[in-house]
Amino acid sequence: MEQFIEWISQPWPWYIAGPLIGLTVPILLLIGNKSFGISSSLRHACAACIPAGIPFFTYNWRKEMWNIVFVIGILIGGFIATTFFANPDVIVVAASTQADLAALGITDYSSLLPAEIFTWDNLFTAKGLLFFVVGGFLVGFGTRYAGGCTSGHAIMGISSLQWPSLVATIFFMLGGFVMTHFLLGPLMALVGF
Repeated sequence: MEQFIEWISQPWPWYIAGPLIGLTVPILLLIGNKSFGISSSLRHACAACIPAGIPFFTYNWRKEMWNIVFVIGILIGGFIATTFFANPDVIVVAASTQADLAALGITDYSSLLPAEIFTWDNLFTAKGLLFFVVGGFLVGFGTRYAGGCTSGHAIMGISSLQWPSLVATIFFMLGGFVMTHFLLGPLMALVGF
């Protein structure tokens, strides 16, 4: 049992994790013609909790309850993994990436998110407003505007040969490159990094 705990606590190589994620698509399609994606669960939760007669939330959300259960399972699994199976090693970040991040004031790699940005202390600062509120709004707006999130389009859409998903995934990647190489530095300087 101890060897199993040690094995499951380590990062899995791409050739195991990738196929497991990829197998989600055919399993969902075979089990009940379901599409993989996370962002739609927020709509289902709002439809269940806000019976205000808003047309966007007026549909049979109970038919999509599996999606809410799926997301709850992800949250529970994430909690179990980080609480009981956390990898004690420092996150490995390439030396060139560390140099680029150090120039922006990010040097703490002790968790999945940079502690210099994602802390409770930063929540009510200009930094927090920019990264949490404005960034969160843009992610939510972009997800709704694109008709789905990165996991839905890149994993489910492309594997089922949907042209709009390929286009959306290309633009997700381009947006990430533009943000990383052109916008992140000026934004960090703007909020005092």
